[in-house]
Amino acid sequence: MKTEFGIAYGTMTHVWTLENENVRMSVSDFGASLISLVDKKSGIDAVQGFDNVQGYLDTRGTCFGASIGRTANRTDRGIFHLNGKEYHLFINNGPNSHHGGEYGFDQKVFDGREEGNSVIFERLSPDGEENYPGNLQVKITYTLLDDGVSIRAEGTSDEDTLFSYTNHSYFNLEQSSTILDHELMIPADHYALSDENGMMKEFPASVENTPFDFREFHRIGERINEENEQLKLGAGYDHWFPIEGEGLRTDAILKSKNLELIVESDFPGVHAYTANWFEGWKGRYDVIYAKRSSVALEASYLPNAINYETAEKPVLRAGETMSHEIRFRLKNI
Repeated sequence: MKTEFGIAYGTMTHVWTLENENVRMSVSDFGASLISLVDKKSGIDAVQGFDNVQGYLDTRGTCFGASIGRTANRTDRGIFHLNGKEYHLFINNGPNSHHGGEYGFDQKVFDGREEGNSVIFERLSPDGEENYPGNLQVKITYTLLDDGVSIRAEGTSDEDTLFSYTNHSYFNLEQSSTILDHELMIPADHYALSDENGMMKEFPASVENTPFDFREFHRIGERINEENEQLKLGAGYDHWFPIEGEGLRTDAILKSKNLELIVESDFPGVHAYTANWFEGWKGRYDVIYAKRSSVALEASYLPNAINYETAEKPVLRAGETMSHEIRFRLKNI
C-alpha cells in the first residue's frame, strides 16, 4: 500500500507498507528510509520515527531510519584522497564531514516502486554531489522477511568513488522513553577508540575489562555512566565494533522484556550509538525521543576507513557494482 507522506523540498513523498502474519514494514522514498517495523504479535514498533515527512525535516542531522551515503559516519576534516586527487567534503560535525555531507542521502527523495514483497528505491547521485567524484547510481531494496526486513544497498559508478552505506534506524523495543534497560550483545573482541571530535581511530582496542565488552548481554545503562574516557568523549556509546568473519553474520542482538532484535550484515563492523544528543522530540505514539531513548546499530565500514592504511576501504571502482546487505529480524521472547 502506497500513501502520501508530505512535501519535502517541493516534492511529494510517499510511504509503502508491506506486511505478513508476523511483521509490518513501512518505508519511504524520503531518504530511502525505514519508517516503521512492527512485531504484530506484541504490537511493538521497534523503529523510532514520525507520522509525516515534516518530522524528519525538523530533525535533520539525526537521520531517523535513513539510508546514509555516500559515506556513513565521519571523515576526518572532510578530506580524502583517491587516485592521487584530494577531495574536500562539507564540514558538518565539528571539524569533520558526517553522514554524507550537507544534504546526504537522508535528505534526498528517491524514485520508489513496489515489486512483490520488496520496495525498491533508486537515485542517481550526480558527479560532484557533495564533492564526491563520479555519477553514482544507487539502489536500495527493502524486502519483507518472515520475521523482519532485509536491506540491500547497491552502487554503480562511472568513476572510482566512495560508497560506504548504512541504514540509520533507531531502535527501542518497548516504545519507551529510554533504552537503558534494554540488554545488548555485540560479538566483538575489540572496539574502535574515539578522539575528542568523535573520530574513530585506526587500530581497535580490546574490550576486555571495559564498558565496551558486550560479548555477553549487558544492560545498556549498566555501565554507560562509568568514569571512562571513551564514554565521556562520546557522551555515551558512539563507537564502532569490528565483527570477525565474512558474509552475512550477527552484528548485534538487542533485547527487551518481550522482544529481541537481531542485526545481521556482511559489513566489516557495526557502530553503536545511544542517541546521546537527542533533544526531546515528540515521535510516533506520542513517545518523547530524548537523550538515550534509543540505540542505532549501524552496520558499516570503519569510519574514516578511506584514510587508514589497514582498514577495508569502501572504494567503488568504475563500472563495477558494490552490494551489501543488512537484516533486522524480530523475535518474541
